[in-house]
Amino acid sequence: MSIQQVPFITLNRFEPGFREQFLDGVASLFDKTQFVGGPIVGELEAQLATYTKSKFAIGCANGTDAIQIALRAVGVKKNDKVLVPDMTFWATFEAVVNVGANPVTVDVNRNACHWDLATFKKAVEDFKPTAAVMVHLYGWATPETLEIRKFAQEAGVVLIEDGAQCFGTEIHGQSVLGSALISTTSFYPAKVLGASGDAGAIFTSNEEYAKNCRTLINHGRTDHYSHGMVGWNSRIGAYESLFLSMSLKHIDARIESRRSAVTFYEESLQGLPFKPVRAAQGVHENGYCSVGMIDPQLRPALIENLKKANIGFGTIYPGAMSKQSGSAEYLAGKIDNGNAHYISQAVLNLPCFAFIKPEELQYVVDVVKKSF
Repeated sequence: MSIQQVPFITLNRFEPGFREQFLDGVASLFDKTQFVGGPIVGELEAQLATYTKSKFAIGCANGTDAIQIALRAVGVKKNDKVLVPDMTFWATFEAVVNVGANPVTVDVNRNACHWDLATFKKAVEDFKPTAAVMVHLYGWATPETLEIRKFAQEAGVVLIEDGAQCFGTEIHGQSVLGSALISTTSFYPAKVLGASGDAGAIFTSNEEYAKNCRTLINHGRTDHYSHGMVGWNSRIGAYESLFLSMSLKHIDARIESRRSAVTFYEESLQGLPFKPVRAAQGVHENGYCSVGMIDPQLRPALIENLKKANIGFGTIYPGAMSKQSGSAEYLAGKIDNGNAHYISQAVLNLPCFAFIKPEELQYVVDVVKKSF
C-alpha cells in the first residue's frame, strides 16, 4: 500500500502489548483507589533518577510548573531579574513572570540555535540577574553548556536548565538533565518520554533544592495541615506515573528510532536549499524533532507542497519571545541580535516520532526534493 500521508507526530505507535499492560495497570490502580500519590509515584521518581543519574528526581503536574517550582526552590523572589532565551516556548518566559520575577530575553546563536557563552556573559554583566533559565531546544544542548554552567557558578547566577525537549540527551557522555545543578522536563504526551496526560519533573543534585521542590509541589506542606511555604497543587498523577514508568522500559529503543529518522533526513536532503540541522559535536541528541533551515522567502512554497502531499510539519518556534504581544509589559531588558527572529522565520520541522516507518520517511524526502 503506497503512502499518501504522514502526520507531523502520532501518539498511537507503541510496543506490542503496551496498551493492554497499561490498561491492566490502570485497573489495578482503580481497584486500589490510588488516584493521587501512592507507591507508583515513588517508583517512577526512583527510575527517573537512575536513568538520568540525578541525585533527586521530583515529579510534578506539568513542565511549566516544573520551571516555576525550580525558580522558587532556588530562591528567586519578586522583582529579581532572570535571563531567558529569546528562542524558546512561551512557558519559559511565563514561568518567570508567574513567580513575580522580571524576565530578560537573551538572543541565541544563529548556528547552534541555543545560547553561546559570549552572549550569556554579556547578559550577566549588563543585567546582573539572580538566575538564568537555559533551554535545551530540539533535543539538543548548546555545545557550550559546560562553559555556561561554569561561568554562571563563578558569577553567582543560579542556572536552571529547561529540558522539556531533551530527555535522553547527553553532552560529553553525561545526561544533560542529570548533570545540571537543577533542571526540569515536561512529559507532555508528544515529548520523547510522554505521559498519558500532563506531567513534569525537576532534577537536582542539591538536597536543599530538592526539599524545597517537594514542599512547593504539595501546598508548601511541612506536614498534612502545616504549611511552611506558599506552594502549588502540582502533584504528579498516579496514571501518568504508571504510563511513564512503563514507557521508561522502552525509551532507548524509541530514542534510537527518532535518531535514525533525523539521520535519514540529514543524509537524504544534502545539497538542497532546505538544510537539516543536527546537534553540535559532543552533544548526543534524542531525536525529539527534525530541524531544518530554509530561506524565509522559500519556506511558504515548501510548506504548501507539504500540505498538498498531506505531510504534517512544524515551525518550532514561529516567533521570538521579545516580539510576542504578551511580553512587552514584563520585559526587564533584552539582547536582540536578530538571530531568534531569523530562526523563527527560517525553521521548518519535518515529521519525526518513535517508530516512523522507512516508507513514510522516504515519502517525505521525495516531496521535499520535488519542491526544488
